[in-house]
Amino acid sequence: MKPARVTSAVLCALATAAVAWFVLDLWTRQGGRVLPLPWFAAVAIGLVAVVVAVLGWEVRRSVRGQRSAPLDPLFAARVVVLAKAAVFGGAVLAGWYAAQGLVVLFNVSGLRRERLLVAGVTALAAVALSVAGFLAQRWCRLPDDDDTGVAGDEDVGVPPQRAGGD
Repeated sequence: MKPARVTSAVLCALATAAVAWFVLDLWTRQGGRVLPLPWFAAVAIGLVAVVVAVLGWEVRRSVRGQRSAPLDPLFAARVVVLAKAAVFGGAVLAGWYAAQGLVVLFNVSGLRRERLLVAGVTALAAVALSVAGFLAQRWCRLPDDDDTGVAGDEDVGVPPQRAGGD
């Protein structure tokens, strides 16, 4: 599996923010109520970011031989998939909550000020989720295999294939 790229995640966040801002702005201009922004969202996204980072760290310890018990390769592969999902999930959520903040940015007063704060904190938590995904992805890389000459940059968490077609 190819690792997620920063540019892809940023483009995903920007596209989500643009579309969400357009739709939310249109919705509120037509008299629709603004969507609720609970603090729980920021806390939940932050907790998921911590889980992704901890799981990635465990795979890193295993790859470096610092664990007493070996790690199941299927578990490591699942962590790689989770890390990539965290990168793009965090990017989409960051765009969504940034758009929520942009909608109330131009009319900040009273309760809208709290909405802007919640949207900003939640967007930052989503960015932290993407960063945790990128870190876990990096930590799950296998070291370069010197005798085959295959670099670990191409695939994440997948051992290099042998020439014999095993």
